[in-house]
Amino acid sequence: MAWGRVYVAVSAQPEVCVRRKAARPANGAGGSETPKTRSMGVVLIDPLHVVRAGLKLFIEEQPDMQVMAEASSSEEGVVAIRGLRRKTRVIVLVGLGLNGGQDAFWLIRTIRDTFPSLTILAMGSNGDGMAVSRALFVGADGYVDKNFEPDQFLDALRHAVEGEVVLGGVPRNWLGEIAESLERQREATPILTERELEVLSVAAEGLTARQIGTRLGVRERTITTHLGRIYNKLGVGGRVGAVRAAARVGLVTVSGQE
Repeated sequence: MAWGRVYVAVSAQPEVCVRRKAARPANGAGGSETPKTRSMGVVLIDPLHVVRAGLKLFIEEQPDMQVMAEASSSEEGVVAIRGLRRKTRVIVLVGLGLNGGQDAFWLIRTIRDTFPSLTILAMGSNGDGMAVSRALFVGADGYVDKNFEPDQFLDALRHAVEGEVVLGGVPRNWLGEIAESLERQREATPILTERELEVLSVAAEGLTARQIGTRLGVRERTITTHLGRIYNKLGVGGRVGAVRAAARVGLVTVSGQE
């Protein structure tokens, strides 16, 4: 996700909007239309049915919004997005409670790489700045807290689909932490290859080398080789040290955020 130069506007509300200087190209004709004159599609991806049902209920009450698809896992989410009738003015809400090898961060990166025109908002409940910064780093256009007031939650969606990076319900004192974490991630990422990051992410779940190999479809010896290279690159003596080092900069998640 390329942020470039950004402008920060802090309002009296707990919502903080970071506006991109160069927004995505407008989708379709009629650039003078306002958000409320064009329908916004929403895709809900969250492991909890009650969360999806609640969001769908009040989103579909809005005249400018419609829920186009929903899913309870990353795999289902990708399938649902592929089947969308349209992919313009569509926002994907990804719950950070998605866990496993294909967790929320995997899904965000996959959506960003495969469907670059879609807007992605990560959402969680009582999350932390590190999880938010990691979601932004892998490709999310913003974050909104599930505890946000309904009207503010909906406004956050409208801001995001218009090309703004929206941090909804995030405490003001998180901004510095999020910015610093993003910078550390940018510095650390070139050290590890994409495959090594994938291996380390699964290793953070506590799986053995054999179990990691089974998950990723490779031999145990291959995983052992990857882990050895990871330890050398991070300057640590073992898996615990590697996971801790990667977690400090938000490259892996030790415990899922909801």
